[in-house]
Amino acid sequence: MAAPNSSGPAILPITNPQQQDTQQSSSAVRTFFAGISDTVRSGLANRRPWPELLDRSALSKPESISEATLRIRKNYNYFRINYLTVITAVLAISLLTNPLSLILLTALLAAWIFLYLFRQSTEPLTAFGRQFSDRETLLFLIVSTVVVIFLTSVGSVLVSALMVGVAIVCVHGAFRAPEDLFLDEQETQNGVSGFLSFFTGGAQAAATAAVGARAHNGSVITRKMIIQN
Repeated sequence: MAAPNSSGPAILPITNPQQQDTQQSSSAVRTFFAGISDTVRSGLANRRPWPELLDRSALSKPESISEATLRIRKNYNYFRINYLTVITAVLAISLLTNPLSLILLTALLAAWIFLYLFRQSTEPLTAFGRQFSDRETLLFLIVSTVVVIFLTSVGSVLVSALMVGVAIVCVHGAFRAPEDLFLDEQETQNGVSGFLSFFTGGAQAAATAAVGARAHNGSVITRKMIIQN
């Protein structure tokens, strides 16, 4: 006589949607910062040696404005990553010496990242006893950006630091004789694209991570609506 089957029905694993959303958002944030970090490292790996940039024996006064312009163009094509690093350092020093601007800018960036880009759309933003839609949140962030950049010291600090950094780069490029610098033809042609790729690489990584997070949140909402119907 066969023994009765005492095993109960199979238990299906249950996944908590909120926990899954949190994990997806955390993964998107990690992807965001990892992409920016990889872009910065790959860009800095292509920089020229700093002793070559600071070689005092290669400094000389240009004989005319046209020669100075030609020197700036050639030095820019050769030292573009170094020049970008100098401008970034000037911006960082300016923000560190203006703590209020640094705090406001950091708060603004954090608001964009955590309130819009990687916020779970399944959980509406609630503040002061009221829920705000994505459109209202986006409008609030845009208005906050305009206020912080144009109505506080952040805008003037960024513009002045950028002008100082560009001035340093232009002075060095004009007085640094480029006769000992050798560029391949392809490097010269791709000077602008290579320089801009240092910016766009991080932006593309951020956009990809943000789009992925928003798309995931949208799919979660659609799936829940289907289940409810």
